[in-house]
Amino acid sequence: MDNATASVYGGTCPVIRHFEALSAIPRSSGHERAASDFVAKFARDRGYEALQDETFNLIIRKPATPGYEHAPTVIVQGHLDMVGEKNEGVVHDFLRDPIRLRVEGDFMTAAGTTLGGDDGLAVAYAMALLDAGDAEHPALEIVLTTEEETSMKGARKLDVGQLTGRRMINLDSDREGILYVSSAGGARVYHTVPVAWTDAAGAGARRRLRIAGLVGGHSGDDIVHERANACELLGRVLNGLRARMPYGLAGVRGGLASNAIPREAEALLYVPEERLAEAERITAEWAAIFKTEYELVDPGIRVSLEPAAALGEDGSRMFTEETKRTAVDSLLLVPSGVMRMDKAIPGLPRTSTNVGVVATGEDGIRFESATRSSLRSELDAVVSRMEALARALGCDFASGDYYPGWPYRSSSRLRDVFLDVYAREYGKPMEVKAVHAGIECGILADRLPGLDAVSYGPDLYDIHTPDERFRISSVERTWHYLLQVLRALGAEQNI
Repeated sequence: MDNATASVYGGTCPVIRHFEALSAIPRSSGHERAASDFVAKFARDRGYEALQDETFNLIIRKPATPGYEHAPTVIVQGHLDMVGEKNEGVVHDFLRDPIRLRVEGDFMTAAGTTLGGDDGLAVAYAMALLDAGDAEHPALEIVLTTEEETSMKGARKLDVGQLTGRRMINLDSDREGILYVSSAGGARVYHTVPVAWTDAAGAGARRRLRIAGLVGGHSGDDIVHERANACELLGRVLNGLRARMPYGLAGVRGGLASNAIPREAEALLYVPEERLAEAERITAEWAAIFKTEYELVDPGIRVSLEPAAALGEDGSRMFTEETKRTAVDSLLLVPSGVMRMDKAIPGLPRTSTNVGVVATGEDGIRFESATRSSLRSELDAVVSRMEALARALGCDFASGDYYPGWPYRSSSRLRDVFLDVYAREYGKPMEVKAVHAGIECGILADRLPGLDAVSYGPDLYDIHTPDERFRISSVERTWHYLLQVLRALGAEQNI
């Protein structure tokens, strides 16, 4: 099934029905106003107070069910924005077009784009709670933030003085049966290569070097899988070419978001006519190398050299040799991947960085990275190394949008309730884990002293990629589980 606006879901779970309605509204990071207005109206139409600030954050209050008025208030939190990624050849404008939803067996996915389950499902759970007249729960403060996927600006700008709750359920996790209780902090890092241009007349045949077919993924959750980064591979091929033959370079680009592992990257080359066959052989050699290196984690990698129009240029100019050298060196040297694993928690990265975007502009080639660590000292060390690299290459450097990690809380009544209810409902123990991704619990815990928080969610796969999908039955089960948790929290009187 495939439809942009009509329902493709035949079930009764209110969460998925609200998700379908939300998916008709474009809501990429930085463009959440329409979605925020939609949810605010939804709440007000049902008689609830909805506060909207200048960044389009929402705080919505739903009073306690009668008999639960003396239980501690619970914050239910998620974010309104989503990452916009699409497959090659897919026509979709993330600022104007609705997500075209599909149901494939027990999964909901999208037609060639990201689905927006991260974190549209949290918004849908919140809407379902607002609409559930028979739910039993303590007083709720529903907090929906903006720009989580880029700068976490919403969480940083939120007026926390409006919140009375000190128990928070974050709904930005992606695996049923796993309760997350700690997360990494992070920052954005920007490395910019100054660009100087020269005449491309007589430089050779124009060719597009393209890296495609990669799996990609979330730069926090999926970085541990050591999947290929298309920008990094592009640098290796360009370096391999310059070691064996001359060529001109007129542009490089790859990736769409710093917190997504790039699946595609490309460069515009000028290759001497008499060396075209050689360039094609070298490209084929690199394709074989990558196939061997990434056989188990990224088997679909493609490397091609083909005739091409200019990458946003008129085709009459290319980089100077100095700019070309610095651009290729930067693609090779700006780090990407896991820097250090956490020895205390098997399988958890402690520090990583990801080059998520490379873009050529008139005056510079901008590299944007998402750097993460559960230790501020290691985060600062990686940022300092990247600054030193930029300085050594003669490039500009900037960093910002720092957000704190979310430390583990040794004593948590909220965690205990989640575990108890899960064991009762599922007949088995729940896993408790830390996550390398950055979630807003860290910022809000830093700003709300004493906050007791957990993060939970249904099965959601391949987020930040066009293969993103969620398991419908898991969303349905998680809705029932959430209601049981809130009922148990409501039954507690001032604990």
